[in-house]
Formats: sequence, structure tokens, C-alpha cells
Amino acid sequence: MSLALLFMDELRRTTPKEKRIGVVLPASFAGILANISIFLSGRIPVNLNFTLGSDINEEIIQRANIKTIITASRMVEKFSSFPWGLNRILIDDSLREISARTPKILVTYLMILIRPQWVWAKHKVALQGGEETAVLLFTSGSSGNPKGVPLSHSNILANCRQILALDLFKPKHKVLLNLPLFHSFGLSIGMLFSTLRGMTLVCTPSPLDSKLSIKAIKGEGVDIILGTPTFLRGYLKYANQDELSSIQYVVAGAERSPRHLIEKWETEVGCEYLEGYGLTETSPAISFNLVGSHKKYGSVGRILAGIECRTIDPHTGKKTSLDTGGILCFKGPNIFSGYWNDPDRSMGVLSSDGWFRTGDLGRVDRDGFLWIEGRESRFSKIGGEMVPHGRIEEELMDVLNLQVGDEPQLVVVATLDEQKGEKLLVLSSLDLTIEQIKSGLQKKGIPNLWIPRECIKVKSIPLLGTGKVDWRSIESMVLNRTSNY
Repeated sequence: MSLALLFMDELRRTTPKEKRIGVVLPASFAGILANISIFLSGRIPVNLNFTLGSDINEEIIQRANIKTIITASRMVEKFSSFPWGLNRILIDDSLREISARTPKILVTYLMILIRPQWVWAKHKVALQGGEETAVLLFTSGSSGNPKGVPLSHSNILANCRQILALDLFKPKHKVLLNLPLFHSFGLSIGMLFSTLRGMTLVCTPSPLDSKLSIKAIKGEGVDIILGTPTFLRGYLKYANQDELSSIQYVVAGAERSPRHLIEKWETEVGCEYLEGYGLTETSPAISFNLVGSHKKYGSVGRILAGIECRTIDPHTGKKTSLDTGGILCFKGPNIFSGYWNDPDRSMGVLSSDGWFRTGDLGRVDRDGFLWIEGRESRFSKIGGEMVPHGRIEEELMDVLNLQVGDEPQLVVVATLDEQKGEKLLVLSSLDLTIEQIKSGLQKKGIPNLWIPRECIKVKSIPLLGTGKVDWRSIESMVLNRTSNY
């Protein structure tokens, strides 16, 4: 905390009038220090996705009116195409300067222990946030231009209290933090909740570096790892069984976990694989599976305390019964108040009485477990019938006897069709023909309307830095496709 206060003082001197400050750092001591210092100063951190192209980041920087970026020398060297043409604060240089003032660090530390209120007043620490914006996150832009999501202090603290009420995470636990801080899962749950709960954070800079993460897990005795299925597969691929023996809980989110992956973690590692659900707009957690009888395979757990849920028909917008399902809508203290400087888009998802329409299709069973059944945008209306892309992907995986691997091997997408409105295509990194796809699905009894009409061979299915499928790049591939009949 003493380092954070001293770095905060430097930020105030060098950026006296800036409300939002960019951060380009991985999950690390430096990344945590930068964010906490910005919070303490009463400003808003904007953690930028350095894995995106320069054009998108330039747009985000302009939209958020960012003048200064906190980063590190190695980040500048590694991501040379990032739009660095701003005021830069190199945190490695700043820490060397601060560390040279050892007596001041020690005095500040002791005063925090002895007279904390005096220290907060002396450094003019922002002690109350309420409904003011705490962080500004930009969604990954997997299916469109990134949306700015401001989360208030109240939103984030409400979600932290909701997670705390699960009584699962204890101060004694050690958490591996390698999820990017530009992602709500990494920032809100990985960094903020874990820090407020008093848990020990063990950081590695990238979830893609499975070997380094495994080394950290074994060396530090990590109890809890956070991740997406895409990243979690890497641990099982490279680790010996004893290297993961300290893990008690795997906390998974952001995408659906295949059952065989869950079972592999639980049988080979001997831990609990706990899947949850959330969105950036919900700070992010909505539901969570707990241990034992409080978990159902395939569901994303029970909805957290204080959150209301309802489902609506995707065509009529009328309310449906929860067990019948429809588009999921939520209301609660962790729900954001609207997109950054985008009232039209905000009105499209937020009702006047605070209900947030997610765009996810799902249902709640009679035991209170939430089931996610796809995205509204990943359905096509063909010949008047709603056709689910995800279901066709699952059927194709079964036809081809494929297991979910480190990367997706195929995706189903739609494009315009003059006769039926839309038609389906398969993008695949495998050597497939449309005849193989058609015959395989027909043998399974899949309706003719559901069967894709084209197959496009690609080198690989593009992914974002978060591990999710990059639907924007796929859309570009489809527009520039060469049909493979």
C-alpha cells in the first residue's frame, strides 16, 4: 500500500487534470499497483487490450479521451504496433525511483499501520466512490465494435459482496492471477475481489503460457485458478499430476466448459471444477456452481444473492416462464447503468426500470440452476425456423469424432441468402468437404434447413486475447471467402 500511495502522488503530479488513465500491463505486481494507485487518486483506470490491432486501440483511446498510458519498457518493446503516441509513464522506471527512497517507504508503511486515517488525509486518498465510475472496460469486440462499459464503485463492491456470500473463498487461499486485466473476469474477480478478501495473489503475465503458470502453481502452492476452458486445457496438456496437486478449485467462466474437460480436471487433479456465468456489464458475476450437491454439470450454477432474473421471448419480447426460458434479463446492484457515451445502444439493452437484456438465451430449472443455451446472435432464421449455430457445431464435432482441443477446429456462421434469408457456412481448420458435412449430418437426422451449404478452409479459427472466438475476423473471412465445394 505504501508503494501505491507514493506512485499515486507521482500520478497526481504528472497528470493533474486527467480523469481517465490508460493502463497497458499484464496481470502482474506492476499491473495491480497501477490500477490501485489510480483508484486511490480518484481517477478511472482504462485497461487497454494490447492484443487488439492498433486501429481499434486508437479508437478506444480517442473515445475515452486518454492522454496518458501507464506501461512498462518490455511492453513497449513487445507490442511495437500499439499506438504509443501519448504521454507514457514507464512503471519500471517509476518503481526504481520510488524504491531509492527506502526510508520514505518504511515511514509511510508504519504510519498506515499506526495512523491510517491521518495517512489517507495527508495523501488526499479518495475514500468514497458510490455511483461514480470506478473502471471503464471495453468489451473485446468479438462481434462488433468494442463497447465501453463503465462500472461504478457500487457495482463492483456489490458483486464482491455477492461472491463473498458464497463462503467459498478464504483469506488463506492462494489465487493464480494470469487473466488479462482488460477483461472483467481478471480485473474484478481476479484482482479486486481477491485483494479485498485478503487472499494471496500469484501472478504470471499470460494465461497462454501454461508452463510458466504450472511452475507458479507448484512453486507457490496455489489453491485456486481462474480461467476459461480455452486456457484451462493447457494446464492438463503440459502438467504432471503432482504439479497441480495443490489446486482445490478451478473457477471457470467466459465460455461453456465441455463435460469431458470438467471430468478430466476433477478425476486427474482431484479438485472441484466450478463453472459460473457473467458479463462485463454485470461486474461480472451472475451465477456460480458450488461444491457437492450445489452443482449441476452443464449448468452455470445458481444466481447470486440480490440478482433478479426473468426471461423473454426473443420474437415478441413478452415474459416467459423461467423453466421455459428465452432471452435472459437481470436486475440487481451489480448491473451497469449504460454504455459509455452511447445512449442508443444503452436503451437497446436497459429498460427504464433497470432490467438488463443480455442477448444470451437460457433458462432456470426448478432447483434454481441457470442453463445457458446460446447467444441470440448465434441463431439464424432460415425458412421461418430458428436454427442454433452452437447445436450444429456440437453435432458436427460428434459426426467427425472430435474432442474439444486447445483451439476450436470449426465454427458455424451465417450469411445472406436470397431465397431463404440466410444460409449456413462452416469455417474449419480441418480438411473437410461440404459433402462430408452434409452426409454426416443427414445420417444423424439433422433437419435439412440446419445443414450448412458451404465449407471454408482456414489456417486456424481466430481467437481474441481472452481466448474467445474472434467473430469480427470470422465475418471478414466470410465476406472475402473462397467457397470450397
